[in-house]
Amino acid sequence: MSQYVSRFRRTGAGAGPARLRFPCAQRRPRRIAMLSVHTSPLHQPGTGDAGGMNVYIVELAKRLAAINIEVEIFTRATTGGLPPEVELAPGVLVRHVDAGPYEGLAKEDLPAQLCAFTHGVMQAWAGHRPGYYDLVHSHYWLSGHVGWLAAERWGAPLVHAMHTMAKVKNAALAEGDTPEPAARVIGETQVVRAADRLIANTAGEADELIHHYEADPGKVAIVHPGVNLERFRVADGRAAARARLGLPQDALIPLFAGRIQPLKAPDILLKAVAVLLDERPELRTRMVVPVVGGPSGSGLAKPAALQKLAAQLGISDVVRFHPPVGQDQLADWFRAASLLVMPSYSESFGLVAIEAQATGTPVLAASVGGLPVAVRDGTTGFLVDGHEPAAYARVLREFADHPHLVDGMGAAAARHAQLFGWDTAAATTADVYTAAMQEHRRHVLSHHG
Repeated sequence: MSQYVSRFRRTGAGAGPARLRFPCAQRRPRRIAMLSVHTSPLHQPGTGDAGGMNVYIVELAKRLAAINIEVEIFTRATTGGLPPEVELAPGVLVRHVDAGPYEGLAKEDLPAQLCAFTHGVMQAWAGHRPGYYDLVHSHYWLSGHVGWLAAERWGAPLVHAMHTMAKVKNAALAEGDTPEPAARVIGETQVVRAADRLIANTAGEADELIHHYEADPGKVAIVHPGVNLERFRVADGRAAARARLGLPQDALIPLFAGRIQPLKAPDILLKAVAVLLDERPELRTRMVVPVVGGPSGSGLAKPAALQKLAAQLGISDVVRFHPPVGQDQLADWFRAASLLVMPSYSESFGLVAIEAQATGTPVLAASVGGLPVAVRDGTTGFLVDGHEPAAYARVLREFADHPHLVDGMGAAAARHAQLFGWDTAAATTADVYTAAMQEHRRHVLSHHG
């Protein structure tokens, strides 16, 4: 029996994810300002800079509104003619802020527009009474700088979520990828010091904040992201999903879904498939490798690089490239796949890993960032140390030789994903807000004697 099959059989169900809970104060916030400078919650994940953070903001905001915390999301307008305000859901308002040209502005150019963005946020706030926003929740370091000023101006606490960190990304760069600039490292360090609370996706991310940025451990709260369990579910199963997508019923289908950039390492999957087919050419007739997503980040410099790599490896006949899809169709791609493959060099959590598992699909992932929390190694999928294509090829071969792994691990994956509902994430986040407000009030009172 192979090492992978034996690991699957002997690993039992474990306890749910640990969560940091805070004692309740007198009240939760009534209304918060949420900041997302560089990417709009209205953008489709998988395009441009839109990805897991967009899903995170949308789902969290909706669930917060459901527990009577109104959310106003400030984001940069990226096309002309957008309405100043869009109701995303009851209790969730998206405000578009003019800051720089609508199109053609790279994320790396946005620091020069933070002053304009902050001005827009202040203008929106100017018409309200003092205390209109109880708290500021910023996402990513660019938003953190705007939140820093807004929170001080409004006399409100600042809660910040890093999502990714420059020092962590630079320590695990893909070959040929561009390192994050020193200006970002400095900016992140400033935001960490300014925030009243820092939200980390996992205990590992909390440790990175403390180790790399000297964050105060007492300010770091761990809140695992959730998954939309109404959308991402087993539903009518793998066979029906394959029929809808025109995929062969008996094929081995390792799926990549996400932004196409060196950080996410879709090239590792293609190279692993090439290694496997060199060893086992008979698998070529029953293998389909979908790549669902669009170029992003440093991948925009060579948007056709992955197609060229597939041709160079001689596997263009088994690889199918698809543009980004909406969340409902993405759920069908997850259901249809034999497994999701995530060979990323860095992931703060890896939401798509939980989304795929919720549909009953196991995950093969790099053992980096939050993925060891998202994936239970040997039970809901397999984790690989490093990024050697041959290591991924070995796991793919196990799924080819032991088809029962797909259904067995998939059933365990669906159960595991139930631990990650957004309702739980929102309730825990609300506790973080409450603790931040309580401490902020104490600080203000002590400051005034």
